[in-house]
Amino acid sequence: MVKFMKPASSIQVIDRAASLLDAIARAGGEASLKVLAADSGLHPSTAFRILGSLIANSYVERSPTGNYRLGIRLLQLAAKVGTHLDVRREAPPIMEWLRNEIGETVNLTLRDRDEVVYVERFTPSRMMRVEQVVGSRAPLHVTAVGKLLLGVEGEAGVRAYAERTRLPSYTRNTLAEVESLVREVREATARGWALDDEEAEMGVGCIGVLIRDNNGHAVAGLSISAPIDRRREEWIPLVVEAGRRISARLGHAPEGG
Repeated sequence: MVKFMKPASSIQVIDRAASLLDAIARAGGEASLKVLAADSGLHPSTAFRILGSLIANSYVERSPTGNYRLGIRLLQLAAKVGTHLDVRREAPPIMEWLRNEIGETVNLTLRDRDEVVYVERFTPSRMMRVEQVVGSRAPLHVTAVGKLLLGVEGEAGVRAYAERTRLPSYTRNTLAEVESLVREVREATARGWALDDEEAEMGVGCIGVLIRDNNGHAVAGLSISAPIDRRREEWIPLVVEAGRRISARLGHAPEGG
């Protein structure tokens, strides 16, 4: 079996915990301390201590026979990953429809800490278009979807984000003052859609909405990007409808229907 080199920033105790979780999985989901220590290459006393910590955090549990098995916390985390996989499967047909209706670039984004990550896009055939590279990132406060994701956390979350990031400016339109950002996020959250008015890049404007799962949780964002002189307010209902359709495919049923 090929083993990949670990990055220089690897933390030993996390690597060891991961090796024990992998060993439990390889054993079919349950194994004794002796088997896990041998598989992971750890001394039994070291494996015992790490497994104890994993048990305390619900990543591992003891079976009635005294063996170690994967815990409920991993199932909860896997459900979150599953939602991201689901949205990447369900969104493309609606994104293609929206691209064809509007004739501009359509983006699917996920949140990663204080940034949005572009994970899917549909571009128009026209020569002059906005290119959002899959895998690229942007700070939350300079994107339409990012403002809505901040809104999920409420005003306290917006202020905490501002404190962490110091709201760096990218253009003269970037909302780099906390009160302006709080106000913008509040208004965007209330109406259900947000704008980016040349806040990440001059000449580019976006319209964004959230995508929600069957529990009502915001799991992704949908946006269109266009040269600012081509962006039209009449596109907003189409973007909102596209977000609603993708959310419906994930099982989301908004209140009142």
